[in-house]
Amino acid sequence: MSEKQIDKKEAESLHALRVHMKANLYILEELKRDMRKKGLSENEFTVLELLYNRGQQPIQQIGKRILIPSSSLTYVIDRLEDKGFVERTNNPEDRRVIYAKITDEGNKKMAEVFPGHSQIIAQMFDNLSLEEIDTFIRLTKKIGLQAQEILEENN
Repeated sequence: MSEKQIDKKEAESLHALRVHMKANLYILEELKRDMRKKGLSENEFTVLELLYNRGQQPIQQIGKRILIPSSSLTYVIDRLEDKGFVERTNNPEDRRVIYAKITDEGNKKMAEVFPGHSQIIAQMFDNLSLEEIDTFIRLTKKIGLQAQEILEENN
């Protein structure tokens, strides 16, 4: 590969990153707006959505799955508990492990808000075919794994 081709690839990579980040900004802003309208923060919704779709989870695993620092996660779960949407339960086999579990009230809230949320996400992908969505997922994962590898190498 010549020096010019490398420069072009670097320039295109930078452009791709800017486009991705700008799109991501709009996506996140719309999703946050929708959540605020429904009385939940972005992190509250993300935790509830995980518990709604995957069931009871160890609190430590929730943070790893949705990339919320443990200090923030404790606050989010406290808030969800105060709202009656989540409860903590102990693991009888290992008292060090505490689970978060969605309550009936939390299930009711998600049944109310999740369909509209899913519809907004579907609207964002309306102009893509199923094949394009599949390609988007595949390429985004590929880039994410490469970025993760670079991060781990540099730490």
